[in-house]
Amino acid sequence: MRQPDFWNRRDLASRLATLLLSPLGRIYGASVAYRAAHTEPYKPHAKVLCVGNLTTGGTGKTPIAMEMGRIIAARGNRPVFLTRGYGGRVTGPAFVAADDRATHVGDEPLLLATVAPVIVSRDRAAGARLADAHGFDVIIMDDGHQNFSLAKNVSLIVVDADEGFGNGYVLPAGPLREPVKQGLARADAIVVNGAGAPRLGETDLPVVHSQLASTNEKSWSGIRVVAFAGIGRPEKFFASLAALGAIVIEARPYGDHHVYTQSEIARLKAKARAENATLITTEKDFFRLTPAEREGIEVLRVRATFDDPARIDRLLQPLFPHPN
Repeated sequence: MRQPDFWNRRDLASRLATLLLSPLGRIYGASVAYRAAHTEPYKPHAKVLCVGNLTTGGTGKTPIAMEMGRIIAARGNRPVFLTRGYGGRVTGPAFVAADDRATHVGDEPLLLATVAPVIVSRDRAAGARLADAHGFDVIIMDDGHQNFSLAKNVSLIVVDADEGFGNGYVLPAGPLREPVKQGLARADAIVVNGAGAPRLGETDLPVVHSQLASTNEKSWSGIRVVAFAGIGRPEKFFASLAALGAIVIEARPYGDHHVYTQSEIARLKAKARAENATLITTEKDFFRLTPAEREGIEVLRVRATFDDPARIDRLLQPLFPHPN
């Protein structure tokens, strides 16, 4: 999904569109509140950590969920990721296998599987039952703050440092999945991802800051690149490359979870050859490509880091029956 232009503009036409759609946003937000109040959640034996957000895509929650998986595994626990598998055909519950493709299970599950086992399940409660049956002790939900079928022990809200909560309106008038105050009332902490200082409203929740840092050993300084990305905010990827010193000859954005055609990849490779440049994309996009399409394409790999690891440890304590 590409965000409508009027979400980010303040001209008269954009303000009018927001005003006309805001009643639908209030109905949408009320429907989330209704489901929260009237859904009986399943309580698994495993503890549940939800890494979610209040806006549509682009906050960086998947790398943060992956880092939570590393932290939890380092304590000697057995984490498993639970995700809907957006963009895949599998309804689940099913484990992600080594030979799965993004068209089958979705791109994010393949990325998560580089850290820990992954269960794809449209029915989160059914996925949690599968996790219990296999003896996992911590379930990490990548997304799901607005899913009430599963009881959560810790809920983190990831906020993009540059975008914050957008124009402050609920879908379709803005990017919010529900009103900010309503969503934060069910959260235990906020993770601000990036270097900005977004307005978070009136909240007493603890705030942790995170950054996505490149893990590539190769230096990109002075390297000419043609970059493409189909993620929530492609411009962040392009800006990251520039910050690493790369010379971005061309930046081609696509919609989130975009399924590339052979002709699109062929044109991108031809453009890179013509410009004597390196073709580069994100990890999530790379997983959507076939093995043949991946040839000649570089990947910018990133990992989440936290400014206050001790606070993260404290926030995760409810997941562990016995502190280290």
